[in-house]
Amino acid sequence: MNLVLKDKKKQIGFSHAWNGIKETIKHEYNFRIHLMATFIVIICGFIFQISMVEWMFVFFAIGLVLVTEMINSVMEAMIDYLKPEYHPQAKYIKDSAAGAVLISAIIAVIIGTIIFIPSLYKLLW
Repeated sequence: MNLVLKDKKKQIGFSHAWNGIKETIKHEYNFRIHLMATFIVIICGFIFQISMVEWMFVFFAIGLVLVTEMINSVMEAMIDYLKPEYHPQAKYIKDSAAGAVLISAIIAVIIGTIIFIPSLYKLLW
């Protein structure tokens, strides 16, 4: 009986997690932009035939950006729920979470540049 309940809890947890991803896609414009960039980068990875190690860095960067964007979205929603009126501390929390997304996006661009610029250079010259 205990094993059955454990499996049921895992399915429920996965269901809630998947629902969270779907809701984020549905409601967060910036997350959809990051997903579009993800698909473009993956297509470029196939076109330029990047190495396995390069794929690992690309997926790490993609994951970093998507996770920080979701955390930023959650932070903003929590602050709006808990403190709907303006407050300097609420602004600080929101700005800091957005800053985390910016840092992760900059890291992703740097990784992408290191991986894809040599391939682009070969293609164009």
